Amino acid sequence: MVQHYGHLRNDRRSVLLHRAIAQKLLTSPEMVLAKARGHITVMAQNPRTRRYADLWFRLLDLPIPALAERLTEFSEEMAALRQCTPFAGVLTPQERWQIYRKFREDEQNDSQ
Repeated sequence: MVQHYGHLRNDRRSVLLHRAIAQKLLTSPEMVLAKARGHITVMAQNPRTRRYADLWFRLLDLPIPALAERLTEFSEEMAALRQCTPFAGVLTPQERWQIYRKFREDEQNDSQ
């Protein structure tokens, strides 16, 4: 599958966000999993996101270290799943903006 630049860029940024989520998963698994399961339950009720909810439910059954690793995996499946993530609310707005800012700075440094 050929990804356009915008999709690849968005996935790289999404991986950074999910790396921070994975760190929280390792330190506060109960909180992270509770939020994710709550969101997945809502996703499962929507025909458009039900397929993603089913996949996420299976992933949440993995051991915590394996799930944390999968969150940042560069694969077609995980790129698609990260686009419909159940981890909304795990990162604070400040944490998200810090990641966005660092991502932009890194992009600017890479282009110089």
